[in-house]
Amino acid sequence: MAKPLVAFYWCASCGGCEEAVVDLAEDILKVVDAVDIRLWPVAMDFKRADVEAMEDKSIAVSFINGAVRTEEQEEMVKLLRKKSQLVIPFGACAHLGGIPGLANIANKKEIFETAYKLTRSTQNPKGIYPQTTTDTPYGKLTLPEFFDTVKTLDQTIEVDYYLPGCAPPPELIMQAVTAILEGKLPPKGSVLTVDKALCETCERNKSKPDTLAIKDIKRISHVIADPEKCFLAEGIICLGPATRGGCGERCINANMPCRGCFGPTKEVKDMGAKFLSSLASIIDVDDEKEIEKIAESVIDPIGLFYMYSLPSSILKRKQGV
Repeated sequence: MAKPLVAFYWCASCGGCEEAVVDLAEDILKVVDAVDIRLWPVAMDFKRADVEAMEDKSIAVSFINGAVRTEEQEEMVKLLRKKSQLVIPFGACAHLGGIPGLANIANKKEIFETAYKLTRSTQNPKGIYPQTTTDTPYGKLTLPEFFDTVKTLDQTIEVDYYLPGCAPPPELIMQAVTAILEGKLPPKGSVLTVDKALCETCERNKSKPDTLAIKDIKRISHVIADPEKCFLAEGIICLGPATRGGCGERCINANMPCRGCFGPTKEVKDMGAKFLSSLASIIDVDDEKEIEKIAESVIDPIGLFYMYSLPSSILKRKQGV
């Protein structure tokens, strides 16, 4: 009996999701034994033409990590959608937009100007930026179009399920692969983990007082957090109240607060707005100047409250740029 065909593809991301597959350790042998991997650019030498030559829907499932930033990425995910029975956004960047999605506070012009002109290490006196097409003595060279806006995978193509995390934990990957192979998948559109807030499974939740109230906000890099206490009770911002659980509390077990890579539960429409609402409800200060001081102590509110979710938020990007 022929093995089901599987594809892995990498769009705008750091590569950590590819490492997550390798982190399956000996379990990767079970995956390789159960499926036939027909596309995995980081590890195997299959080409785009090989995928184009395949019959439509011949790939059982495509796991696509990374946000959609360029024309080439858009073309490849549309091709994989055509060739696949199931498409799963693999990791926070494909699911929510991720860290690359923070570029949505700017546009293409501003990004190029920063990257190729304004950084201290850049020497570019002629102000030369990458061009989509360039004529050379050897012919015309092309680069993929760089889009103004970073998009999630489901803003580009139809998807079937979501595998969250930065990166998805190996045990979650194996659970998803097993569910697909055994045909035991939940309703289409489901996130393949629990649908309850991280705080519900966090051991530190036991230390949280009945009435949570803080008078200042501390930066995790400036304090030594008590490993037994709720971060929020200490005045350290933790996105656990607005974040889906199922990650195994990896960051919290390392004494670092949650930053939201698993995304929101299904009841939450805008993850950053949800947490801002939660944070405002526990700030126990009435003086206007003190409130302003607390607000100013959050150095990068977009980068903190929307670290992983800006493209999937209600606004999706900074408006008017």
